[in-house]
Amino acid sequence: MSKLTKLARGRECQVRLPCCNHNTETTILAHYRLAGTCGIGMKPNDLQGAWACSACHDEIDRRTRLFESEFVRLAHAEGVMRTIGILIKDGLLKI
Repeated sequence: MSKLTKLARGRECQVRLPCCNHNTETTILAHYRLAGTCGIGMKPNDLQGAWACSACHDEIDRRTRLFESEFVRLAHAEGVMRTIGILIKDGLLKI
C-alpha cells in the first residue's frame, strides 16, 4: 500500500456524488481509469486517484449504476483534482 493510498483513511470523500455516504471510515483511494495510463494488470498512478467513500467508489466501479457514466467520470475527475489540491495544501505533495 502506497503512502497516498494510506492517506485516504479517515478523509472526507472528494468525489461527492449524490449517493455519497459521507462515512470517512469507508474512504479509499479510487483510481481514475484513463486510456494509456492503465490496462490489464496495470493500475493508474496513485496521483490519478480520488478519496472516495464506499458508496461513491461503488458507483465509480459501476457495481451500482445510479447515474450516467459520464456524470460519474466527471465527478471522479473533479475528485482527483480536489484530492491533489488538498495534498498540496497540506504539504504532502510538493510541486
